[in-house]
Amino acid sequence: MDITDFLLLIATGLVAGFANTVAGGGSLLSLPVLIFMGLPPAVANATNRVAIFSQNIFGVLGFRSKGVSAYPYSLYLGISAFFGAIIGAKISVNLDDDLFNRIIAVIMVLVVFAMVFGKKRSGHIEDERMDRRSVIAGIIAFFFVGIYGGFIQAGVGFIIMAALTGINRFTLVKTNSAKVLVVFIYTLSSLGVFILEGVINWKYGLTLAIGNSAGAWIASRWSVKKGDKWIKRFLVVMVIALAIKLWFF
Repeated sequence: MDITDFLLLIATGLVAGFANTVAGGGSLLSLPVLIFMGLPPAVANATNRVAIFSQNIFGVLGFRSKGVSAYPYSLYLGISAFFGAIIGAKISVNLDDDLFNRIIAVIMVLVVFAMVFGKKRSGHIEDERMDRRSVIAGIIAFFFVGIYGGFIQAGVGFIIMAALTGINRFTLVKTNSAKVLVVFIYTLSSLGVFILEGVINWKYGLTLAIGNSAGAWIASRWSVKKGDKWIKRFLVVMVIALAIKLWFF
């Protein structure tokens, strides 16, 4: 790996880590870059998990440094997603790439419409849904989130944000704080599967992880400072850009 590849991976990771932490879709940037650099798609998918794992460590630390946390609920969700991700990482079903990309594009557009143009909420603690029924619904939902995340990862941030704002009515800032812990936990299982299968390019993965980690640290603190208003703006931009890319390119 020469200096050009090194700088490309760092820059890609920085942008992807920021996007993943504030909204989602960062892997839709990092995966094509890894493939462009010569990795087979399956290896690129596995290698990207090294950066995702590191990214969410710094994301968790960043939110905690600002006093924002959904613990211990996020821990329960993460454990549920952990077991789902084992299944997802082992799935070996071949999907048509164009069809898969278009499905993700539709999902992202629906998510942003539900979150941005849905019923306005004040975001105070009394508006949250943390009754027994909502907690159980969240735990069940995140098992399936784990299956999806373990399989492909790309776009999972949008699904997590939709689940937490829809089921529990979390603010976007609190949603992101929960998201980084959940993804960190379930990535342990999917990463373990890929390690056992020996399909990770560690040189590329660790380099990408440097950028992802820096992006996540910056994004976690930035999102707390700016609040839901700026997160929504960033989310809209990301969804529109990624939906266009997936649908037409």
